[in-house]
Amino acid sequence: MPFSMTPTPETIDLLIEARWIATVDQDETLKNHAVAVHDGRILAILPTAEARNRYAPAARHVLDQHILIPGLINLHTHAAMSLMRGIADDIPLMEWLQKHIWPAESALVSHQFVLDGTRLACAEMLRGGITCFNDMYFFPQAAAQAAGEFGMRAALGITTLEFPGNYASDADDYIAKGLAAREACSGNPLLSFCLAPHAPYTVSDRSFQRIVTLAGQLNLPIHCHIHETCNEIEDAIKQHGRRPLARLQDLGLIGPSFIGVHAVHLNDAEIAQLAAASCSIAHCPSSNLKLASGFARITEMQRAGVNIGLGTDSAASNNRLDMFWEMRMAALLAKGLSGDASTLPALEVLRMATLNGARALGLDDVTGSITPGKSADLCAVSLGDTDCQPCFDPLSHLIHVAGRDQVSDVWIAGKCVLEHKTLRIGNEFHLDASTALWQNKLEVCTGSNAA
Repeated sequence: MPFSMTPTPETIDLLIEARWIATVDQDETLKNHAVAVHDGRILAILPTAEARNRYAPAARHVLDQHILIPGLINLHTHAAMSLMRGIADDIPLMEWLQKHIWPAESALVSHQFVLDGTRLACAEMLRGGITCFNDMYFFPQAAAQAAGEFGMRAALGITTLEFPGNYASDADDYIAKGLAAREACSGNPLLSFCLAPHAPYTVSDRSFQRIVTLAGQLNLPIHCHIHETCNEIEDAIKQHGRRPLARLQDLGLIGPSFIGVHAVHLNDAEIAQLAAASCSIAHCPSSNLKLASGFARITEMQRAGVNIGLGTDSAASNNRLDMFWEMRMAALLAKGLSGDASTLPALEVLRMATLNGARALGLDDVTGSITPGKSADLCAVSLGDTDCQPCFDPLSHLIHVAGRDQVSDVWIAGKCVLEHKTLRIGNEFHLDASTALWQNKLEVCTGSNAA
């Protein structure tokens, strides 16, 4: 018998074959390629025919009408506020906070509230292709539990405010409890933490200075609302004699670890300042519009070199945790406001929703693109439906035609968490029942009744 030169196929955990793959770290869309996954990481990306010869997968997933993209990264959430979806609509930010949200939180927020609310958010986000979220809320250990139950990647905030609440008594207590939560979660590789001072109007100079020190000591990002409304800036000038960003600059917050949320009202000098300091911005277009906060100058920020990611904000201020909605909204607003139809093309918008978000969180060596060596955080989007036909450009379709309803399958660290639009985990938590219970409690405490 002649000696065979055919190599033995390599055994791997998973082979995903897709009609198109948008790796994000390359400008081109690959056609008829496959992603080999082993031990939760991306082993290789290669033509499908070659992959079938090279690998013997334990599981094979064929996506013949799909585009495979990196898992989406929601760069700004208050996940547990999903339980407050629609509780106070058509109201400007400060009235919304002071007369509706903060009183409801004071009455009801607890470990169980955050656990149940974050579970609800995780289920919604996974069905929409979101594999990682950057959260800012109370009881981060409850949010960590929910993310762990659903197998999600999360960056959890060490939230800081000056005033007392159900979670903590003052800024020092918020920080101490957040650091304790970080220590308790240190064994979960899918969890990381950010320092999360709420906003310049709720955090003192002393607390900001402590946060800067901790960020340097622990190598953590700083996640903070900034320049969301005109009133915020006017009040800051009256109280501190300068605009909020200038104050944060003086306190040492502005640098590569800073993630500024909203950043709607920036002048040219401030945009240049953020770019020079290698800061990141979490752009939340739907929330900005719904609260009538204004239009962020995304085209100018992008051209200056600011790293821009996308976030949904909470389901209380946006009403949906839908990154497909945010991608399309970001693209259309940028084109309309700039008067330049070429601004924010599809690939750049997808990069904002994936790799740019990972870079802001310091996770770009782990996730955010389909790159060998990175975690297999992946999302399959079907473009085979009649309302997606014909398809000349799958990337354009991804942003301007498809929606989260076209997400069919999701993997996080190589583990399938959504299969054929069905959650693989999390269904045992009886989300409908727990949500109805909290709705009843919120209706009582707010005096509303949707029945």
